[in-house]
Amino acid sequence: MTRRFAPLLALMLSGPAWAQEPEIAELTFGFIKLTDMAPLAIALERGYFAEEGLEITLEAQANWRVLGDGVLSGALQGAQMLAGQPLAAAIGYGSDARIVAPFSMDLNGNGITVSTEVWDRMRPHVASMADGRPQHPIGADALAPVVQEFRAQGRRFDMGIVYPFSTHNYELRYWLAAGGLHPGFYAPDDSSGQIGADVFLSVTPPPQMPATLAAGALFGYCVGEPWNQAAVRRGIGVSVITDYEIWPNNPEKVFALRADFVEAYPNTTRAILRALIRAAMWLDADDNANRAAAAEILSRPAYIGAEAGIIAASMTGTFEYEPGDVRAVPDFNVFFRHNATYPYYSDAIWYLTQMRRWGQIAEARSDAWYHEVAARVYRPDIYLDAAQSLIDDGLASVTDFPFDSDGYRAPAALLDGIVYDGRTPNAYLDSLPLGLTGTRRVINGEVAPR
Repeated sequence: MTRRFAPLLALMLSGPAWAQEPEIAELTFGFIKLTDMAPLAIALERGYFAEEGLEITLEAQANWRVLGDGVLSGALQGAQMLAGQPLAAAIGYGSDARIVAPFSMDLNGNGITVSTEVWDRMRPHVASMADGRPQHPIGADALAPVVQEFRAQGRRFDMGIVYPFSTHNYELRYWLAAGGLHPGFYAPDDSSGQIGADVFLSVTPPPQMPATLAAGALFGYCVGEPWNQAAVRRGIGVSVITDYEIWPNNPEKVFALRADFVEAYPNTTRAILRALIRAAMWLDADDNANRAAAAEILSRPAYIGAEAGIIAASMTGTFEYEPGDVRAVPDFNVFFRHNATYPYYSDAIWYLTQMRRWGQIAEARSDAWYHEVAARVYRPDIYLDAAQSLIDDGLASVTDFPFDSDGYRAPAALLDGIVYDGRTPNAYLDSLPLGLTGTRRVINGEVAPR
């Protein structure tokens, strides 16, 4: 589907931003039908792109691979992208074209959902609150006996992810491993990610997740909204944990462009980021007062095409884990606060550590290597240039942005209590109980040296 908005206001605007007009105005951006594409839709619908002198076409893509190929080939000038995609390209997966991420789309926003059959088997292993509801967060240790039951019955336990280099893949793997379940290794000669697995992960496009769960082809999945809430509303699944409970205020998608585009069109790049920052500010303004309106916009077929109520179920400060079990999760979707739009190097490094942990990065790398790759892909310098121009134009305040940041978030503990510090990636890897540490590699389906 396609949405266009001509820059009708461009000729009426003046000021510092218009001293350097975009070198190129007509652009096509790709997205996947997920709630966290919201900054793109809002920047278009509220006229922020137009006010920056841009004529933007938004095109929904069939899946993440198609979207990534579109950016790499230049058919798309930019896109909402999985944070791991530009990093994967930077370390040799896919095209040689460099992709940069000067903007973080959001924090949080994913969930892990299991089928009602699996939940019925998990429930006896989950402690209850005084009112009879399950205590959260629910760990994968409650799933482990179910996986064992399936194995005893000769049934393989399959779960869905949206892409091998997705946040969802790494979050699901983290949750499973924290509960003692092996999610499988990758190897140079085996890209399945299922070597030694207790739970077998495979790719399904986000909008198809609920139907695949209902058909019994998957027993659970990790996906962004609204596709967890859609399964709950249909009565075919129960969401057992959100990514906020795995890692509070974890990074999610990025807005990515080819590096040669950014170098050739710096004014256009600044204009794009200005519009996206303004959209993110609107989405989080006044304690999420605009979220209901945003859910209505996103419900349109051109964007997500799901009921506004299903989108709003997780976008307005609540999350429904199972039918009737609605709980407050005020930061489930964050678009601007907590410096959500700033592209932290430490966010990139976490993804790289998970690629190494599960074998997508086959060999041990130095700490310096992690820092170099992160700095090559994540570009806070470009982001802060756009932010400063908004401040100069009176559209934002200097306190809205982390100008004093060195690009690294403060160390934080994840679900299993293990602290992540992006400054010391190898020490972090060595602290994880399951996965590749030190110089360990996967050779012929086995981890060596032991």
